[in-house]
Amino acid sequence: MTGLLPEGFHDRLPPQADAADALEHHVLRTARAYGYERVDPPLAEFAEALGSRLKAGGMEQAVRFVDPVSQRTLAIRPDITAQIGRIAATRMAHHPRPVRLSYAGPVLKLRASELRPERAMRQLGAELIGLDSVAAATEIVRVAVEALQAAGIEGIAIDFTLPDLVDTLAGDALAPEALARLRERLDGKDAAGVAEIDARYLPLIAAAGPFNAALERLRGIDAGNALASRIDGLAAIAASVEGDVALTLDPTERHGFEYQSWLGFSIFARGVRGEIGRGGTYMVMHETGAEEPAVGFSLYADPVLDAGLGTRTRRRLFLPYGTDPERGRALRAEGWVTVAALTAEDTPEAQLCSHLLGDEGPEAV
Repeated sequence: MTGLLPEGFHDRLPPQADAADALEHHVLRTARAYGYERVDPPLAEFAEALGSRLKAGGMEQAVRFVDPVSQRTLAIRPDITAQIGRIAATRMAHHPRPVRLSYAGPVLKLRASELRPERAMRQLGAELIGLDSVAAATEIVRVAVEALQAAGIEGIAIDFTLPDLVDTLAGDALAPEALARLRERLDGKDAAGVAEIDARYLPLIAAAGPFNAALERLRGIDAGNALASRIDGLAAIAASVEGDVALTLDPTERHGFEYQSWLGFSIFARGVRGEIGRGGTYMVMHETGAEEPAVGFSLYADPVLDAGLGTRTRRRLFLPYGTDPERGRALRAEGWVTVAALTAEDTPEAQLCSHLLGDEGPEAV
Protein backbone atom coordinates (compact mmCIF):
# COMPACT_ATOMS: atom_id res chain seq x y z
CA MET A 1 0.00 0.00 0.00
CA THR A 2 1.17 3.54 -0.81
CA GLY A 3 -0.09 7.05 -0.22
CA LEU A 4 -0.36 7.76 -3.93
CA LEU A 5 -3.62 9.19 -5.30
CA PRO A 6 -4.97 9.20 -8.88
CA GLU A 7 -3.72 11.97 -11.14
CA GLY A 8 -5.59 15.19 -10.47
CA PHE A 9 -6.55 14.27 -6.88
CA HIS A 10 -4.95 15.48 -3.69
CA ASP A 11 -5.25 15.57 0.10
CA ARG A 12 -5.69 18.92 1.82
CA LEU A 13 -3.62 18.85 5.04
CA PRO A 14 -3.39 21.24 8.01
CA PRO A 15 -3.27 24.19 8.03
CA GLN A 16 -4.52 24.45 4.42
CA ALA A 17 -7.67 22.43 5.18
CA ASP A 18 -8.52 24.85 7.97
CA ALA A 19 -7.83 27.74 5.60
CA ALA A 20 -10.24 26.18 3.08
CA ASP A 21 -12.91 26.03 5.77
CA ALA A 22 -12.30 29.68 6.69
CA LEU A 23 -12.47 30.76 3.05
CA GLU A 24 -15.76 28.92 2.61
CA HIS A 25 -17.09 30.44 5.82
CA HIS A 26 -16.31 34.02 4.75
CA VAL A 27 -17.74 33.60 1.25
CA LEU A 28 -20.99 32.00 2.40
CA ARG A 29 -21.40 34.41 5.31
CA THR A 30 -21.06 37.37 2.94
CA ALA A 31 -23.56 35.83 0.51
CA ARG A 32 -25.99 35.14 3.37
CA ALA A 33 -25.78 38.78 4.45
CA TYR A 34 -27.10 39.66 0.97
CA GLY A 35 -29.98 37.19 1.31
CA TYR A 36 -28.44 34.15 -0.40
CA GLU A 37 -29.53 31.02 1.47
CA ARG A 38 -27.46 27.86 1.27
CA VAL A 39 -28.50 24.69 -0.54
CA ASP A 40 -26.60 21.39 -0.55
CA PRO A 41 -27.25 19.26 -3.68
CA PRO A 42 -25.94 15.69 -4.00
CA LEU A 43 -22.60 14.82 -5.57
CA ALA A 44 -24.21 12.78 -8.40
CA GLU A 45 -27.49 12.98 -10.33
CA PHE A 46 -29.14 11.40 -13.35
CA ALA A 47 -26.89 12.46 -16.22
CA GLU A 48 -29.64 13.25 -18.70
CA ALA A 49 -31.49 15.58 -16.34
CA LEU A 50 -28.35 17.34 -15.16
CA GLY A 51 -27.09 17.89 -18.70
CA SER A 52 -30.33 19.53 -19.85
CA ARG A 53 -30.75 22.04 -17.03
CA LEU A 54 -28.65 24.84 -18.53
CA LYS A 55 -29.51 26.08 -22.01
CA ALA A 56 -25.99 25.54 -23.32
CA GLY A 57 -25.42 22.18 -21.63
CA GLY A 58 -22.02 22.36 -19.94
CA MET A 59 -21.70 18.66 -19.05
CA GLU A 60 -18.78 17.72 -21.31
CA GLN A 61 -16.52 17.36 -18.27
CA ALA A 62 -18.88 15.10 -16.29
CA VAL A 63 -17.71 11.68 -15.10
CA ARG A 64 -20.51 9.22 -15.85
CA PHE A 65 -21.26 5.75 -14.50
CA VAL A 66 -24.16 3.29 -14.32
CA ASP A 67 -26.01 3.28 -11.02
CA PRO A 68 -26.25 -0.35 -9.80
CA VAL A 69 -29.59 0.43 -8.12
CA SER A 70 -31.54 2.25 -10.83
CA GLN A 71 -29.50 0.90 -13.78
CA ARG A 72 -29.52 4.45 -15.16
CA THR A 73 -26.53 6.62 -16.05
CA LEU A 74 -25.48 9.01 -13.31
CA ALA A 75 -23.09 11.94 -13.58
CA ILE A 76 -20.77 13.26 -10.91
CA ARG A 77 -21.16 17.01 -11.08
CA PRO A 78 -18.33 18.92 -12.80
CA ASP A 79 -20.04 22.17 -11.80
CA ILE A 80 -22.70 22.94 -9.19
CA THR A 81 -24.44 25.70 -11.16
CA ALA A 82 -26.64 23.27 -13.10
CA GLN A 83 -27.83 21.72 -9.84
CA ILE A 84 -28.77 25.13 -8.46
CA GLY A 85 -30.77 25.68 -11.64
CA ARG A 86 -32.54 22.35 -11.14
CA ILE A 87 -33.45 23.19 -7.55
CA ALA A 88 -34.77 26.61 -8.53
CA ALA A 89 -36.78 25.19 -11.44
CA THR A 90 -38.28 22.23 -9.56
CA ARG A 91 -38.18 22.10 -5.76
CA MET A 92 -38.31 25.91 -5.51
CA ALA A 93 -40.38 26.65 -8.59
CA HIS A 94 -43.10 28.08 -6.33
CA HIS A 95 -40.67 30.49 -4.65
CA PRO A 96 -41.11 34.20 -5.48
CA ARG A 97 -38.48 35.44 -7.94
CA PRO A 98 -35.67 36.13 -7.81
CA VAL A 99 -34.37 33.17 -5.81
CA ARG A 100 -31.04 33.79 -4.11
CA LEU A 101 -29.06 30.63 -3.34
CA SER A 102 -25.49 29.91 -2.22
CA TYR A 103 -23.53 26.65 -2.14
CA ALA A 104 -20.23 24.92 -1.49
CA GLY A 105 -19.09 21.41 -2.30
CA PRO A 106 -16.71 19.15 -4.22
CA VAL A 107 -16.80 18.82 -8.00
CA LEU A 108 -15.04 16.35 -10.28
CA LYS A 109 -13.75 17.01 -13.80
CA LEU A 110 -13.31 14.28 -16.39
CA ARG A 111 -9.98 15.81 -17.45
CA ALA A 112 -7.68 18.45 -16.04
CA SER A 113 -6.84 21.59 -17.98
CA GLU A 114 -3.34 22.72 -18.95
CA LEU A 115 -3.41 25.55 -16.41
CA ARG A 116 -5.11 23.63 -13.62
CA PRO A 117 -3.97 20.03 -13.03
CA GLU A 118 -6.65 19.28 -10.42
CA ARG A 119 -9.62 17.14 -11.37
CA ALA A 120 -11.21 17.18 -7.90
CA MET A 121 -11.86 20.70 -6.60
CA ARG A 122 -13.94 22.61 -4.08
CA GLN A 123 -16.45 25.01 -5.65
CA LEU A 124 -18.40 27.70 -3.82
CA GLY A 125 -20.56 30.55 -4.97
CA ALA A 126 -23.96 32.19 -5.29
CA GLU A 127 -26.70 32.24 -7.92
CA LEU A 128 -29.61 34.61 -8.46
CA ILE A 129 -32.39 32.87 -10.41
CA GLY A 130 -35.15 34.83 -12.12
CA LEU A 131 -33.32 37.95 -13.31
CA ASP A 132 -30.28 38.80 -15.40
CA SER A 133 -30.72 42.56 -15.29
CA VAL A 134 -27.96 45.08 -14.74
CA ALA A 135 -29.08 45.45 -11.11
CA ALA A 136 -28.94 41.67 -10.57
CA ALA A 137 -25.52 41.35 -12.21
CA THR A 138 -24.22 44.31 -10.20
CA GLU A 139 -25.28 42.62 -6.97
CA ILE A 140 -23.59 39.34 -7.91
CA VAL A 141 -20.30 41.04 -8.79
CA ARG A 142 -20.47 43.06 -5.58
CA VAL A 143 -21.09 39.92 -3.48
CA ALA A 144 -18.15 38.12 -5.11
CA VAL A 145 -15.77 41.01 -4.45
CA GLU A 146 -16.90 41.54 -0.85
CA ALA A 147 -16.73 37.80 -0.12
CA LEU A 148 -13.11 37.61 -1.27
CA GLN A 149 -12.20 40.75 0.63
CA ALA A 150 -13.78 39.28 3.78
CA ALA A 151 -11.59 36.21 3.31
CA GLY A 152 -8.50 38.40 3.25
CA ILE A 153 -7.79 38.03 -0.47
CA GLU A 154 -5.91 41.03 -1.87
CA GLY A 155 -5.11 42.26 -5.34
CA ILE A 156 -8.49 41.24 -6.79
CA ALA A 157 -8.99 41.83 -10.52
CA ILE A 158 -12.03 41.24 -12.75
CA ASP A 159 -11.91 40.70 -16.50
CA PHE A 160 -15.29 41.28 -18.15
CA THR A 161 -16.49 39.77 -21.41
CA LEU A 162 -19.65 39.81 -23.55
CA PRO A 163 -20.12 36.16 -24.59
CA ASP A 164 -22.88 36.80 -27.15
CA LEU A 165 -21.17 39.87 -28.61
CA VAL A 166 -20.20 38.34 -31.95
CA ASP A 167 -23.58 36.65 -32.40
CA THR A 168 -25.35 39.96 -31.74
CA LEU A 169 -23.21 41.89 -34.19
CA ALA A 170 -23.38 39.21 -36.88
CA GLY A 171 -27.13 38.64 -36.77
CA ASP A 172 -28.01 36.57 -39.84
CA ALA A 173 -25.12 37.93 -41.92
CA LEU A 174 -22.85 34.91 -41.36
CA ALA A 175 -23.53 31.22 -41.86
CA PRO A 176 -23.31 29.14 -38.64
CA GLU A 177 -20.03 27.54 -39.75
CA ALA A 178 -18.44 30.90 -40.52
CA LEU A 179 -19.70 32.34 -37.24
CA ALA A 180 -18.14 29.45 -35.28
CA ARG A 181 -14.78 30.00 -37.03
CA LEU A 182 -14.98 33.74 -36.36
CA ARG A 183 -15.57 33.18 -32.64
CA GLU A 184 -12.61 30.80 -32.48
CA ARG A 185 -10.26 33.20 -34.24
CA LEU A 186 -11.37 36.15 -32.13
CA ASP A 187 -10.74 34.03 -29.02
CA GLY A 188 -7.21 33.42 -30.26
CA LYS A 189 -6.72 37.07 -31.28
CA ASP A 190 -5.91 35.77 -34.79
CA ALA A 191 -6.12 38.98 -36.82
CA ALA A 192 -5.24 37.31 -40.11
CA GLY A 193 -7.82 34.61 -39.55
CA VAL A 194 -10.50 37.15 -38.68
CA ALA A 195 -9.68 39.19 -41.78
CA GLU A 196 -10.18 36.11 -43.96
CA ILE A 197 -13.76 35.81 -42.71
CA ASP A 198 -14.78 39.47 -42.35
CA ALA A 199 -12.37 42.36 -41.74
CA ARG A 200 -15.11 44.42 -40.10
CA TYR A 201 -14.60 42.39 -36.92
CA LEU A 202 -10.88 43.22 -36.63
CA PRO A 203 -11.44 46.24 -34.32
CA LEU A 204 -12.86 43.86 -31.71
CA ILE A 205 -9.38 42.46 -31.13
CA ALA A 206 -8.12 45.94 -30.22
CA ALA A 207 -11.08 46.54 -27.89
CA ALA A 208 -9.39 44.70 -25.05
CA GLY A 209 -7.29 45.86 -22.11
CA PRO A 210 -7.80 48.24 -19.18
CA PHE A 211 -11.55 48.59 -18.74
CA ASN A 212 -12.33 52.25 -19.40
CA ALA A 213 -10.15 52.58 -22.50
CA ALA A 214 -11.33 49.24 -23.91
CA LEU A 215 -14.97 50.17 -23.33
CA GLU A 216 -14.55 53.42 -25.22
CA ARG A 217 -13.02 51.52 -28.16
CA LEU A 218 -15.97 49.15 -28.06
CA ARG A 219 -18.40 52.08 -28.14
CA GLY A 220 -16.64 53.35 -31.23
CA ILE A 221 -17.14 50.03 -33.00
CA ASP A 222 -20.87 49.92 -32.21
CA ALA A 223 -21.85 52.36 -34.93
CA GLY A 224 -25.32 50.83 -35.32
CA ASN A 225 -26.01 50.87 -31.55
CA ALA A 226 -26.61 47.10 -31.58
CA LEU A 227 -24.60 46.84 -28.35
CA ALA A 228 -25.57 50.11 -26.70
CA SER A 229 -27.63 48.57 -23.91
CA ARG A 230 -24.98 45.92 -23.19
CA ILE A 231 -22.20 48.50 -23.10
CA ASP A 232 -24.16 50.82 -20.81
CA GLY A 233 -25.01 47.90 -18.53
CA LEU A 234 -21.40 46.76 -18.41
CA ALA A 235 -20.28 50.28 -17.53
CA ALA A 236 -22.75 50.42 -14.64
CA ILE A 237 -21.65 47.03 -13.27
CA ALA A 238 -17.98 47.98 -13.43
CA ALA A 239 -18.65 51.34 -11.75
CA SER A 240 -20.07 49.51 -8.70
CA VAL A 241 -16.66 47.95 -7.90
CA GLU A 242 -14.31 50.50 -9.45
CA GLY A 243 -11.66 51.46 -6.95
CA ASP A 244 -11.99 48.17 -5.06
CA VAL A 245 -10.57 45.94 -7.80
CA ALA A 246 -8.58 46.21 -11.01
CA LEU A 247 -10.83 46.04 -14.09
CA THR A 248 -10.13 44.87 -17.63
CA LEU A 249 -12.27 44.03 -20.64
CA ASP A 250 -11.88 41.34 -23.30
CA PRO A 251 -15.21 41.54 -25.15
CA THR A 252 -14.78 38.49 -27.39
CA GLU A 253 -13.42 36.01 -24.81
CA ARG A 254 -15.60 32.88 -24.83
CA HIS A 255 -13.34 30.18 -23.40
CA GLY A 256 -15.01 28.98 -20.21
CA PHE A 257 -18.18 30.96 -20.94
CA GLU A 258 -19.98 28.37 -23.02
CA TYR A 259 -23.29 28.73 -21.18
CA GLN A 260 -23.20 32.45 -20.33
CA SER A 261 -25.41 34.86 -22.27
CA TRP A 262 -24.80 38.62 -22.39
CA LEU A 263 -22.30 38.99 -19.52
CA GLY A 264 -19.33 37.02 -18.28
CA PHE A 265 -16.47 37.78 -15.92
CA SER A 266 -13.32 36.09 -14.64
CA ILE A 267 -11.89 36.77 -11.19
CA PHE A 268 -8.17 36.90 -10.45
CA ALA A 269 -6.07 37.57 -7.35
CA ARG A 270 -2.51 38.75 -6.85
CA GLY A 271 -0.10 35.85 -6.55
CA VAL A 272 -2.43 33.26 -8.09
CA ARG A 273 -1.68 31.76 -11.49
CA GLY A 274 -4.84 31.77 -13.55
CA GLU A 275 -8.35 32.66 -12.50
CA ILE A 276 -9.90 31.87 -9.14
CA GLY A 277 -13.51 32.15 -10.26
CA ARG A 278 -15.99 32.95 -12.99
CA GLY A 279 -19.48 34.32 -13.27
CA GLY A 280 -22.06 35.77 -15.57
CA THR A 281 -25.60 35.55 -16.91
CA TYR A 282 -27.19 32.37 -18.27
CA MET A 283 -30.49 30.59 -18.89
CA VAL A 284 -32.05 27.86 -16.74
CA MET A 285 -34.25 25.37 -18.59
CA HIS A 286 -37.59 24.25 -17.10
CA GLU A 287 -39.33 20.95 -17.78
CA THR A 288 -41.82 22.76 -20.02
CA GLY A 289 -39.03 24.12 -22.20
CA ALA A 290 -39.39 27.60 -20.73
CA GLU A 291 -36.19 29.54 -20.17
CA GLU A 292 -35.48 31.50 -16.99
CA PRO A 293 -32.70 34.10 -16.77
CA ALA A 294 -30.11 33.87 -14.01
CA VAL A 295 -26.79 35.33 -12.93
CA GLY A 296 -24.16 34.02 -10.54
CA PHE A 297 -20.53 33.40 -9.70
CA SER A 298 -18.40 30.40 -8.74
CA LEU A 299 -15.10 30.43 -6.88
CA TYR A 300 -12.52 27.65 -6.63
CA ALA A 301 -10.71 27.33 -3.32
CA ASP A 302 -7.78 25.26 -4.60
CA PRO A 303 -5.79 27.86 -6.58
CA VAL A 304 -6.23 30.38 -3.76
CA LEU A 305 -4.97 27.97 -1.10
CA ASP A 306 -2.19 26.57 -3.29
CA ALA A 307 -0.86 30.12 -3.61
CA GLY A 308 -0.79 30.42 0.18
CA LEU A 309 -3.59 33.01 0.27
CA GLY A 310 -6.23 32.89 2.97
CA THR A 311 -3.91 30.87 5.24
CA ARG A 312 -3.67 32.33 8.70
CA THR A 313 -0.91 31.83 11.27
CA ARG A 314 -1.68 29.03 13.70
CA ARG A 315 -2.74 30.37 17.11
CA ARG A 316 -2.82 27.34 19.40
CA LEU A 317 -2.59 27.47 23.19
CA PHE A 318 -0.81 24.59 24.93
CA LEU A 319 -2.41 23.50 28.20
CA PRO A 320 0.17 21.80 30.47
CA TYR A 321 -0.57 18.33 31.78
CA GLY A 322 -3.08 18.45 34.60
CA THR A 323 -4.66 21.83 33.65
CA ASP A 324 -8.16 22.18 35.12
CA PRO A 325 -10.69 21.34 32.35
CA GLU A 326 -12.81 24.32 33.42
CA ARG A 327 -9.83 26.61 32.78
CA GLY A 328 -9.58 25.19 29.28
CA ARG A 329 -13.31 25.69 28.75
CA ALA A 330 -13.03 29.35 29.76
CA LEU A 331 -10.11 29.94 27.39
CA ARG A 332 -11.98 28.37 24.49
CA ALA A 333 -14.91 30.66 25.26
CA GLU A 334 -12.47 33.57 24.87
CA GLY A 335 -11.62 32.35 21.38
CA TRP A 336 -8.47 30.32 22.01
CA VAL A 337 -7.76 27.00 20.31
CA THR A 338 -6.50 24.85 23.15
CA VAL A 339 -4.35 21.73 22.89
CA ALA A 340 -4.15 19.80 26.15
CA ALA A 341 -1.08 17.79 27.07
CA LEU A 342 -2.05 14.15 27.50
CA THR A 343 1.26 13.17 29.13
CA ALA A 344 3.63 15.02 31.40
CA GLU A 345 6.33 14.85 28.72
CA ASP A 346 4.24 16.63 26.05
CA THR A 347 5.53 20.03 24.87
CA PRO A 348 4.15 23.08 23.06
CA GLU A 349 6.64 22.52 20.23
CA ALA A 350 5.51 18.94 19.69
CA GLN A 351 1.89 20.12 19.43
CA LEU A 352 2.71 23.03 17.09
CA CYS A 353 1.45 25.57 19.61
CA SER A 354 2.13 29.28 19.38
CA HIS A 355 1.30 29.95 23.05
CA LEU A 356 1.69 28.26 26.43
CA LEU A 357 -0.63 28.66 29.39
CA GLY A 358 1.50 30.06 32.20
CA ASP A 359 0.75 31.14 35.74
CA GLU A 360 -0.44 34.54 34.57
CA GLY A 361 -2.21 33.41 31.44
CA PRO A 362 -1.29 32.66 27.81
CA GLU A 363 2.33 33.40 26.86
CA ALA A 364 3.93 33.36 23.41
CA VAL A 365 6.23 30.38 22.90
